[in-house]
Amino acid sequence: MLTLVIETATAACSVALLRGGEVVASAHEVVGRGHAERLVPMIAALPDQGRAPRILVDVGPGSFTGVRVGLAAALGLAIGWQAEIHGYSSLALLAATGFAESPQCPALAAILEGGHGEVFMQSFTASPLTPEGPLQSLVPAAALAALGQRPAIGSGVRHLAALDPGRALTEALPRAEDARLLASDLASLPPRPIYGRAPDAKTLAERGLA
Repeated sequence: MLTLVIETATAACSVALLRGGEVVASAHEVVGRGHAERLVPMIAALPDQGRAPRILVDVGPGSFTGVRVGLAAALGLAIGWQAEIHGYSSLALLAATGFAESPQCPALAAILEGGHGEVFMQSFTASPLTPEGPLQSLVPAAALAALGQRPAIGSGVRHLAALDPGRALTEALPRAEDARLLASDLASLPPRPIYGRAPDAKTLAERGLA
């Protein structure tokens, strides 16, 4: 079965068509904040305009806007194509990439930019790829302490490198084509956003004004 993968949770805009573990076609660009403008043309440039009976989309954590852009596109295409839709975590994808690049590594952490001076962090073990604990939003010093002796991968590692340049830290952004590395349980999340931290804006009720 063909799967269209949509990855917009970080500064990268990335799409791929997968057939099982095979990458049929893919595209990956670092766009910063331009996901909404680039995503649909990138999908349209795939074979058969990316049409697939299954859609897999990054549900976060990551950029609030990026996550929502990817989800909106995936949900719209799923309705139009009558395709099934599932989500995956950006951190699990990064962990899968890290283990693929270092097959002997037993455990690592995936770390992404989190905003407000914090990073999103989650640790994983290999064989099978499994979260060691929950997603956390931490200041870099706390993330470095929680990391222990594990290596780490992701866009947020630069904040830890500034504190300890000698650590095994690999700066990377998620790539849609690496979704082929995810086990089925990590590629079947509900298509709902994982924001990683509470929203800055609060309702009137939450502020005690209603």
